[in-house]
Amino acid sequence: MAASIEKVREIAERVAQSSGLEVVDLELLGGGKARMLRIYIDKPAGVTHEDCANFSREAGTIFDVEDAVPGSTYTLEVSSPGLDRKLSRPADFERFVGSVMKVMTRDPVNGNRHFEGRLKAFQDSRLRLELSGRKKSKKHQAVEAGTEVEIDLANVEKANLVPEF
Repeated sequence: MAASIEKVREIAERVAQSSGLEVVDLELLGGGKARMLRIYIDKPAGVTHEDCANFSREAGTIFDVEDAVPGSTYTLEVSSPGLDRKLSRPADFERFVGSVMKVMTRDPVNGNRHFEGRLKAFQDSRLRLELSGRKKSKKHQAVEAGTEVEIDLANVEKANLVPEF
């Protein structure tokens, strides 16, 4: 299965690049007739329905011709990563410096594993977050607004943008 997902990723990235798009994430879920291939695409100006439809048509044809998805039956779903997009690669963090995000770490940093704040910098695989204030709870220590924390990218279990309106 690892070999097939790499082939799918290679095809998706090739199609995306030819259309000025970026593959943000790719998931191959389920099995048998319930198999789903979900691909998230993006571009600097934002993704349109037309971008998704064109990408789906082009990539889907190549997946089928090259028999890239194991088994003959699957559903292809193409969409934007959304306002609360997942961040995982160094390029994601570099792109969204200045944005508000939620971060959950594998190991505690200053006694906490959950953080929300504005990404002030990303250098040498380290995030520097200016934290939003949070009330003290039994699980977490109090955090004052404006406090900065540094987190190693390797310690990030999950990170998502927080939409700002």
